[in-house]
Amino acid sequence: MLCVLPLSLSSQERTAEAEPSFQLNGQVLDADDYSPISRVNVEITGKGYTTTNNEGQFQIEAAVGDELVIRSDDFKTVYYTVKDRQRITVEVEKAIDTKIKLSSRSADSATDYFKVYIDSAKVFLKQDAKRSIEYVTKALQSVSGRKPSALQNATAFETLGDINLYWQLPDLAIANYKQSIRSSPRIDTRIKLARAYMNNNNYQESIDEFNDLLGERLSFYQQVEVYEGLGDNYKATNDATQGVENYQKGLDIANRRRISPKITDLNSKIGEAYAQGGAIEEAETYFDNSLNLSKKENKKRAVAEKNKVADFYNQKQDFGKEIELRQEAIDEIESLEDEESIEEDLNSALTPQRQNYKIANAYVAQNKLVEAIPFLEKSIDEANAKEDLVVQKDATRKLSEIYRDIGDFDKAAESYENYVNVVDELYVKKEQELSQATRFSKEIALRQNRITSLENERALNESRYQLAFENQTLIEKNNQVQKWIIGSLIAIALLLLYMAYSQRKSVKQQKYANNLLALKSLRTQMNPHFIFNALNSVNSFIASNDERAANKYLSEFSQLMRSVLENSEEDFIPLSKEIELLKLYVKLEHFRFKDKFDYEIKVDESINTEDFVIPPMLLQPYVENAVWHGLRYKEERGSLVIEFDQVDPETVIITISDDGIGRKKSKELKTENQKKQKSKGMGNIKKRISILNTMYKDKVDVTVEDVFQNQEGTRVRLTLKKD
Repeated sequence: MLCVLPLSLSSQERTAEAEPSFQLNGQVLDADDYSPISRVNVEITGKGYTTTNNEGQFQIEAAVGDELVIRSDDFKTVYYTVKDRQRITVEVEKAIDTKIKLSSRSADSATDYFKVYIDSAKVFLKQDAKRSIEYVTKALQSVSGRKPSALQNATAFETLGDINLYWQLPDLAIANYKQSIRSSPRIDTRIKLARAYMNNNNYQESIDEFNDLLGERLSFYQQVEVYEGLGDNYKATNDATQGVENYQKGLDIANRRRISPKITDLNSKIGEAYAQGGAIEEAETYFDNSLNLSKKENKKRAVAEKNKVADFYNQKQDFGKEIELRQEAIDEIESLEDEESIEEDLNSALTPQRQNYKIANAYVAQNKLVEAIPFLEKSIDEANAKEDLVVQKDATRKLSEIYRDIGDFDKAAESYENYVNVVDELYVKKEQELSQATRFSKEIALRQNRITSLENERALNESRYQLAFENQTLIEKNNQVQKWIIGSLIAIALLLLYMAYSQRKSVKQQKYANNLLALKSLRTQMNPHFIFNALNSVNSFIASNDERAANKYLSEFSQLMRSVLENSEEDFIPLSKEIELLKLYVKLEHFRFKDKFDYEIKVDESINTEDFVIPPMLLQPYVENAVWHGLRYKEERGSLVIEFDQVDPETVIITISDDGIGRKKSKELKTENQKKQKSKGMGNIKKRISILNTMYKDKVDVTVEDVFQNQEGTRVRLTLKKD
């Protein structure tokens, strides 16, 4: 009760405070190739509006807490809450144009498109419920103009049921599976219907359906599924005896037919049923079996089983074995995270923070309060790092209570203050999740209503010549179904929200790993490109019979290549090394084009070049462009100036200026073949900078401009951040 009043007051005070506005900078990129997207609508709700330029960049006045809306016909609308003044980069996936004209296609061609859309719906089933439902809609629309076959209808509504069951909408899944079975009563669909009944707490209907299935001709795997489903229902209704009996029947078939995954699952479930019925020794025997069997499967399955058995030992009050299993589980969870084979699901028990918290509770249950403290601290640190506010809240509160019980009231007060702050933060987060859930549920309802409307429209067309009374009945039934669907979706939208959040975290981690791989790929492409250009220079000396110049050039070139190869595996090198590489490179270019330009490299004496790091070979392509496309074509002797200036302790500005012919004239001088080819070096640099800025929040910023009003000369300015 003590935390309620401070929580409410702090929330109100924060809402009342007016946040100062500032200019928010950002960029919108295509997630596939990091190319900028222009003419994107950017809006701060109720405040301002702008669009992105040709470089995908935008600038808009905003304040912390504002909702930024980024929308375009080319991709799904993005909603982002402004957290700080940092520049943001938004990566979007462009929508695939799936509008297919089927009027001139044959029936067989339409059937092929139906299968393509259903396959797409299954691909996105666990990633994006709205998109998956949209593909089911497209599948039904692809056979417009004629009645879908029974198999097509059954497949479409079974897929829709799978979507709703996965996203924890069992009531909708039941309706979908029933409609699928009416079209084609397949065994697998009936098993799914029985599962949906059970998930919706319709246990008797589920048991009846499973019992009916036992009278059908089933495969061995289906027999195991049916007995397992019956066992699940009886266990859920606290009938442990019937649960064990059905699980055992399923286990006997699985053992005879060597259905390995089911053998592990059923041993575990029999152990749970025995434990539920109070038969602790029998439960322990089956749990030992499931533990040993799970070790032969994948690591994630083994960890899940250890967690389940640890819960059993907690129930048994054998806290020593519980702690031992949970510590083993933590080690394996960390190894799974290292291998990137476990999804980041904060609601799952398979996280270090939850396991440490349960270990601490086991020590508390034994009145070993001091031993519990380190595990609570680990749990808090892990939860804070992974933004698991629920575990962080519980662990912080438990830590405060322990300090209070052992008489350390200062630490108890400090922990309680941290607990109040976490509760406050969790409250704000839940408010945001509620807002997003409302929007999400509306979009789901609209998409599913399209399928309902499509089916009802077909039903109305087929019954055009029926009696008016029957027609009216169909319309009323359609309205009732629509109201029921909308009401059900709104009621359980909060459950979907957490699943969407978990998926978003997983995608974010995958994108980070992809960025690292892309950087390595681009870095490996730079060296062959650079070597090829340098060897062309050597070739020109040899072609002109200037053997001495070629030997001297090769000597300098070998020194440069040694430095380049030494740094080729590094993501970043000290700025001092990059300057040394640049000096060697410019010296080589001047050696070849000594009659074309003079150069000067100025380094601000106040810069500690060891404090700043830079991606290797980042500056060389810009210098190469200046020489080869600007100064080389100039009739009189040109000038190249490279300056390194420190504007503040955290920032260095690197300027590469030339008084060459300029970008416009250089482009005009290109041959038709050159115009068709893109600069590989510059293309790689742009991609590297884009990825680096995405990963490290604007570490490098690049601008290119003309030096003179007649569009001659080029100035490249790079802003390099220390961290």
